Amino acid sequence: MPLMNAHASGLHLASAGSFPRTGDTAELQLLQRTIAALELGDRTTADLLDAENEMTRRAIADQVKAGLEVITDGQIRWYDSLSHVAGKLDNVKLKDKAQFFNTIFHFRQPVFSGKPGRSGNLVANEYSFARNALGHTPTPTNKGGKLSMKPILPGPYTLAKFSRVEQSQNGSAREFDSLEARALAYAEALAAEIEVLSKMGAEVIQIDEPAAVIEPQDWAVLEKAIAFLAQARDRARGEGQKVELALYVYFQDCAPVYEKLLGLPVDVVGLDFTYNPKLIDLVSSAGSPKPLALGLVDAQNAHLEDPAVIARQIERLLPKISGGRAYLGPSSGLEPLERSAAIAKLELLGSIRDLVNG
Repeated sequence: MPLMNAHASGLHLASAGSFPRTGDTAELQLLQRTIAALELGDRTTADLLDAENEMTRRAIADQVKAGLEVITDGQIRWYDSLSHVAGKLDNVKLKDKAQFFNTIFHFRQPVFSGKPGRSGNLVANEYSFARNALGHTPTPTNKGGKLSMKPILPGPYTLAKFSRVEQSQNGSAREFDSLEARALAYAEALAAEIEVLSKMGAEVIQIDEPAAVIEPQDWAVLEKAIAFLAQARDRARGEGQKVELALYVYFQDCAPVYEKLLGLPVDVVGLDFTYNPKLIDLVSSAGSPKPLALGLVDAQNAHLEDPAVIARQIERLLPKISGGRAYLGPSSGLEPLERSAAIAKLELLGSIRDLVNG
């Protein structure tokens, strides 16, 4: 399947990340059953991989059927938004569960025992599988050549904010006591992954930095870490790759840092509009010199929004967005919802765009 031009103008329908890992039927509960059987010793890690592959294919197929054009793998293999990547780095151990901000989500806290080292791919193998799965997914004729797969990485600042250093006299770990040291260490590992993903053909790479909104006092650290990723993107472009970085924030009102977000060296900014109805007024007034991802559909609530209301909001926003390019999607990942509710949210996006297009 040929890739769409993810950089084309217009309103694209895009996933913002995760998708439910289970459903109501026995087929859709495959992954949960396999995990439980593995813990009892009745299944192997190979069985777990097969289950993850199957549920990833189903997540991709559901997104395509709902009409999305920028697809993710649903993060089916991710236990949480941080440890999946952090746990693959050398000298990073995963410890106790902790609450992710004031949400219902929890994560396994990464703990430094030394400098994080990237000795293998972080999400590139999963991206390769998902891209191949997308290529084998039945696609409506009118969507031919209009679909792309978007890999996701947790941002270096958010990773650093929720990590800690092992309480020991280990000098190699103690040098990462500061937030900035941890953020830059993560950024170095993520930058290498960005270059690999770019060479594999990723046109847009999503970087999740929700902590940027909740802890704005650390903005200087965020800027340094994101600059490191931008340098990797620029190196990839120097080698002929057409890659963009999309920085997403969510779980909090981002209006206070809207202008700062636009000033970061990224290509697309993803905004969660569900925490402040006045954010629409701000964006439509101030405009944006960069394409935006419009998180106007609440990913945390199964209630379906009125498509006509959101269409009118988009009609206010689009003329103020540079190049007329925007990505309409959920405010964050859909994993908290029941599968049927998540699909309904995605199908709603198409109805909204139909209204916008007349």
